[in-house]
Amino acid sequence: MIHIDFAVIGGSYAGMAAALQLARARRKVLVVDAGQRRNRFVDAAGGTSHGYLSQDGRAPAEIAADAREQLMNYPSVEWLHGSADRARVAADGRLEFEVGSQTISAQRLIIATGVRDELPPVPGLAERWGRSVFHCPYCHGYEADAGAIGIIAASPLALHHAIMLPDWGRPTLFLNGNYTPSADDLATIARRGTQIEPMPIARIVGFADVVLQDGRTLRMNGLFTQPRTMMSSPVAEQLGCALEDGPMGLFIKVDEGKATSVPNVFACGDAARAAGNVTLAVADGAMAGFGAHRASMY
Repeated sequence: MIHIDFAVIGGSYAGMAAALQLARARRKVLVVDAGQRRNRFVDAAGGTSHGYLSQDGRAPAEIAADAREQLMNYPSVEWLHGSADRARVAADGRLEFEVGSQTISAQRLIIATGVRDELPPVPGLAERWGRSVFHCPYCHGYEADAGAIGIIAASPLALHHAIMLPDWGRPTLFLNGNYTPSADDLATIARRGTQIEPMPIARIVGFADVVLQDGRTLRMNGLFTQPRTMMSSPVAEQLGCALEDGPMGLFIKVDEGKATSVPNVFACGDAARAAGNVTLAVADGAMAGFGAHRASMY
């Protein structure tokens, strides 16, 4: 069994930000990571990250690689590749979990496991995820170049996109049988200038071209949709952390210091907020690192 003061499960932006604060407090910290960043699809599509101060326009993998190199310069940090599972609170209050054949025992644990996106079943959509299909206008709306933007409804959250995206271009809301706007919704959508297309979608082709079931093809500069998010790891539930049901899916309930409902367990990043991005993940991770360190003093 490996005994450690602090363990961080998840080595993406939030997890590394948390580990960095602990390393700088001269604490021993183990980072466990399976290499499944949520925005890895952007890398696969040759895209870049946006809206993260000083890193705007860089590939997410480059940002993550630089962060890891800087983090690993601290001698008190260890990195273990693998997935954490079968987590439990031991009789003495320590947090235990398994990574392959190894059992890790930590005094304090930070969960930064992120989420995975469940996309609507539109043919051709998943293949373009991270390249021309997105969910966050702040991260990718500008790249639509103030042109035609398609909103593929997957839930009532489509209204949120229909209201926001006119600031980035000329949106068309494809209802696709998944969202029926109320009279008030229609009035708001019309006021913002978003067009509505009731005809169901047959498939997505080209860069972001929407082929409708009546044979029409509408060319778009980019597409937005509302994925359902699923937590990437069962660790929080296995430990008994309280969860909240947000508009996109379940997430871990935390206080201002990123403490969960389980003593000595903290959570940060997309797994612990209703919606997020890289900037918010890094800030959350720093707060979780602060919180875990301060808790160790009592």
